[in-house]
Amino acid sequence: MTKTTITALACALMVAAMPNAFAEMAPGELDRLGKDLTPNGAEMAANADGSIPAWTGGLTKPPAGWDPKQGYVDPFKDEKPLFTINAQNVEQYKDKLSPGLVAMLKKFPNQNLPVYKTHRTFAHPPAIYAETKAKAAKAKVNDNAIENYDVPGTPFPVPKTGVEAMYNQTTKYFGGYKACRDWLPVRGSGDFYRVGFCEHMVQGQNMEPSQGGNVFSFFGAYDAPATLVGTIYLVRDPLDYTEGERQAWIYNAGQRRVRRAPDLAYDNIEDGTEGMRTTDDYWGFQGALDRYEWKLVGKKEMYIPYNAYKQMDTKLKYADMVDKGGLKSDLARYELHRVWVVEATLKTGMSHVLSKRVVYLDEDSHTVALAEGYDGRGNLWRVYTYPLVQAYDAGVMFQTNWVTLDLTNGNYMVTALQNERSQPAYEWNIKGTAQDFATDAIRRRGVR
Repeated sequence: MTKTTITALACALMVAAMPNAFAEMAPGELDRLGKDLTPNGAEMAANADGSIPAWTGGLTKPPAGWDPKQGYVDPFKDEKPLFTINAQNVEQYKDKLSPGLVAMLKKFPNQNLPVYKTHRTFAHPPAIYAETKAKAAKAKVNDNAIENYDVPGTPFPVPKTGVEAMYNQTTKYFGGYKACRDWLPVRGSGDFYRVGFCEHMVQGQNMEPSQGGNVFSFFGAYDAPATLVGTIYLVRDPLDYTEGERQAWIYNAGQRRVRRAPDLAYDNIEDGTEGMRTTDDYWGFQGALDRYEWKLVGKKEMYIPYNAYKQMDTKLKYADMVDKGGLKSDLARYELHRVWVVEATLKTGMSHVLSKRVVYLDEDSHTVALAEGYDGRGNLWRVYTYPLVQAYDAGVMFQTNWVTLDLTNGNYMVTALQNERSQPAYEWNIKGTAQDFATDAIRRRGVR
């Protein structure tokens, strides 16, 4: 680790036991943004041996000749793995692997982790960096509440508590997008079926008029299989769950009516997931923080799935991608990056299928790249991989083809696939209006 990393880790460990209330970022820390820290709060410099390079602005331009109709092509397609981690040599690299990845490799020896040269591709538009610096000067948390902040911008570029780190994740910038993608519930036997889901999701600042206190508004509809076509979700998420609750509605095609869906949160099991994904699994963690105690363990260097453009190749067919324990390893790309490690322990008196969860957030983007879930007996149960990709045309880092693996039976769920879709999966910089996300909008679309 670099001296700066060690210092950050020591500070994180010191504050872990302190009350979860912190003032805004100190002026001296703010001045570091864009200097020895990136505009988003990560260490600008390379690590000691250069295996993690310095951040130089990220990937802000597509490859030459790129056409958006192609989807995201791999700017690193000619690179070869530096080495591969597998069941035979996993102990050699254990200090830079999550316990979940170690368990996955040991249980599924067909799986391996090809490790490539690290590229720090994350980038946001300059305007978002400016918002981050302005709002980090004021934002603070008090228990699970965030104060003096509205989207966009990263509220805590240098998090000092687990709650701060998780607010970075749940408020991360994406503006607005539309996407039709697939997920596959895959049995341990290898059998799977396709679930299609189309989303329209807009952050508060992209709403007209602006809704800075609203994290996002979400409209989602199934387009496969036939048994789910016509089921529609509408969700509006507040920035601060201590000030208001998630508002959610569902349209059921069979009943032909819109009803409130207050259970569309926490460990609710969504239709078409075969019990392998909870609502708050989305994006690594999404939703209210109140059921867990969030501890910032610190920052460390780890191998995480990154720049996973290869998995998005539109020439790939789903049947050729699935394997035991996850997608085929030759499609994966792991790189060495600095991550923030956050451990969540279920509060006394609270209920959730996961008694503990650990999340690993990429330091550059504050986005979850890996996670683990533990059952009620404290056993490692679920392993989550969230491969990161930079949308080089939009200034957004997002997760693709993310996998939830059940270690007990080998079943897994892969989400956000777009390979067999007939058009590129993402339209970015989408705007929205209140009418787009009103209950009448469900009625207009719920024509089945």
